[in-house]
Amino acid sequence: MKEEILLLIQRALRGDETAYQELMANYYQRIYALIYQIIKNREETEDLVQDTFMKAFRALPDFNPQYAFSTWLYKIAYNNCIDIIRKRKLKMISLDHPIREDENQSPLSSEIENEEPSPEETLLFSEKQKHIQKAIEKLPEIYREVILLRHQEELSYEQISEILCLPVGTVKARIFRAREILKKALKEI
Repeated sequence: MKEEILLLIQRALRGDETAYQELMANYYQRIYALIYQIIKNREETEDLVQDTFMKAFRALPDFNPQYAFSTWLYKIAYNNCIDIIRKRKLKMISLDHPIREDENQSPLSSEIENEEPSPEETLLFSEKQKHIQKAIEKLPEIYREVILLRHQEELSYEQISEILCLPVGTVKARIFRAREILKKALKEI
């Protein structure tokens, strides 16, 4: 199957419209299911599915065939969902016109706490992330795929099971094994 997908990607990169359609047909239902489980709105889901494939096809030259195409595509879909969720939750506070709960209450404090981490904390976090990412990249594909879906995409075991067409028990076992490999790899650093 992986070779089939890689051939479709190569054809699509050469401009073969049929290859694009076949790629979309292969993944449409799974991408739709993933997005719908997160968004819970059919109209938005349909728009996000289309947007996911448009973004994926535009970024196709950047796809690394070392990784599973499905994982790459799920990441694009998931990021689209996160963007929509963030937009929904975005609350704006005007600094020019402070909010008042009632007429007798004073405006919001003009003091805004600096919640940004210190440069040292930022550097340490960045270094930890690099080490973790390198360790994940060294995982065998079957473990790397489930770890990315569980921890970077924050999907449930059931969602991962559905996406990868695996029993939930197998997903849990692979995640457990991947974590063990990662713990060992990160201890050595």
